This record gives sequence, structure tokens and C-alpha cells, in this order.
Amino acid sequence: MDLNTLWFILLGALLAGYAVLDGFDLGVGILHPFWRAEEEKLSAMAAIAPFWDGNEVWLITFGAALFAAFPHAYATAFSAFYLPFILLLFCLMARAMALEFRAQSESAAWRGFWDRCFFAGSAGASFLFGVAAGNLVMGLAVGADMEFAGALWGLLKPYPLLVGCFAVALFALHGGLYLCVKAGGRLQERARFCSWRALEAFCALFVSLGLISIVHVPAAPEGLGRCLWTWSALAGALAAIGGMAMALRARAFFRAWLCGAVVVAACVALLAAMLYPCLVRSSLDPAWSLTIYNAASSRKTLAIMRNIALLGMPWVVFYTAFIYRVFRGRLEAAY
Repeated sequence: MDLNTLWFILLGALLAGYAVLDGFDLGVGILHPFWRAEEEKLSAMAAIAPFWDGNEVWLITFGAALFAAFPHAYATAFSAFYLPFILLLFCLMARAMALEFRAQSESAAWRGFWDRCFFAGSAGASFLFGVAAGNLVMGLAVGADMEFAGALWGLLKPYPLLVGCFAVALFALHGGLYLCVKAGGRLQERARFCSWRALEAFCALFVSLGLISIVHVPAAPEGLGRCLWTWSALAGALAAIGGMAMALRARAFFRAWLCGAVVVAACVALLAAMLYPCLVRSSLDPAWSLTIYNAASSRKTLAIMRNIALLGMPWVVFYTAFIYRVFRGRLEAAY
């Protein structure tokens, strides 16, 4: 395996780690309007309070690694998604501020405002992630000079918008399953009900998106026909969906959440399969696409970064596992 492919896989692993870990945080925020009692809202927010900021480290690490390993792709992608990424930052900040400020006052108006910010930030961030992924799969208006030559409204095509809705449903399902694990009583029962509804929406979007991708997106059949692990990811996703439904029916909530995590990781793997070896596909001319080779840093830089990753990644995994072990167990009371 060459260094370019290795770093493509490492970036995929970082993105999958972020999607699995921060995905349930976003999902809890998406489902926030469905909690009726104040105690339920406080308990739901308390369930993710120890983890959300640490989970975002995976996204920051992904961005830094993309910048260092593939600077041309980083520059082009951020130019194309400049305004959406600014909106994404506002969404993530709104979610963070809601988690920190909501409990600072007993005022119903104050808490209602931060409830809306929590939902809007979580749903908006999920939707924007999906829209960005959909546009990368379809391709961007990238010229021979590796610069984005399109416009903002060109990003708002039906397919990326559908992928955005798919991401919202996926994270809502992931967050609902997480609350089934962490919560008890009425909140757990309400989370179980929401998880079923989110699973139905996710399955409908999964099938619709798959059919549309195969028919209208050339990268989809190319990715599926490229190698065995692509089919393995698809088979793993389908098996995990079935296992999730059975576990949820049997009230085996932790097993259901693990199946949900597999589905999230498999979706990231399928995205990577449809992109490889491209990082930013050109819709103007495939020869102008930014790949893991023409957008990469020097071989020496990639080698140095590989050594740093081998030293640093185990500590990130260890810290994440340690935090989740410290705060393991069911939530006993709202903060």
C-alpha cells in the first residue's frame, strides 16, 4: 500500500470515528423537541454532556490531517463549501452554547430559546454534512487549475439535499438508540419510540438513495464494482440494520446501538468507496479531479505524518475509551 492510499484510509477512519461518536450527540439534539417534560430534556442533554466536546476532536483532527496530507484538496473543498462551512460552525457553536447555557436560568423563555438552538444546531450540522457528502459524490465545478468555478446555488441540487435528509435520519436513529442505552423510565420509552420512527425514515431514505445513486450517479456503480470490501461494507450495513431492528424489538439496547454504530461506519466506508481515488471529483472534466496523487503533499511529508499518526492515534483512542469507561452506566439523574 502506498502512502497516498494509506492516508486516504486514515482520513476515512477519522471521519468514521467522528460520525460514530459525535453522530449520537447530533442525534440527541435532533430528537430534542420530542421530549415533553423538563426532566426529560435535562436528562437527554446530561447524557451527552461529558462527551460532545471530546467527540469533536475527531473532526478537528480530520481537518488538520486533510490539510497536511492533501493541501490542494483541502483548499478546493473549503473554497467550494466556504459559506456552508461557516453555517456549519454556527450550528456547532449553537449546540455547544445550548448545552452550556440552558441550565443557567429557570426562565421558560430562556430555556425555550436554547432548546431551539440545540435542535437547530444539531439538525443543521447533520444536514450540512450530508449535503457536502452528496456534492462530493456528484462532483464539483473544478477547473484545470484545481479551483472551484461554481456558485453556491449549484450545491443545492436534489441529490445532495436528499443525502442531507439521509444524514439527519441516520443521526437521529443513532441518537435515539444511545438514549435507550443511557436513559431510563419515560425518557427511555420515548427514545425507543423515536428510534423506531427514525429507523423507518432511515430505511426508506437508504433504499431511495441507493436506487437513485446507482441510476443517476456514475460514481456509485463504479465504487461498488471496484473491490470486495465495498460489497463487504454494504453487506455489513444491511446486516447491521436487521440486527438493530431485532435488538430494538428485544430491548437489547446496547446491542442495537452497536449495530447503529456499524451502520454509520459502513455509510462512511461506502462514501469513501464512491470517491476513491478522488478527493474532489470534477463535474466539468474527470481529468481535472483532485485525487490522492495530484493533490497530495510530498512523499517525505506523508511519511513523517504517518510516523506521527502511529504515535498519536493510539493515545486518542485510549483517551476516548477512558472517558467512556469513566462515564459508563445508565444516567441516574438530570443535572
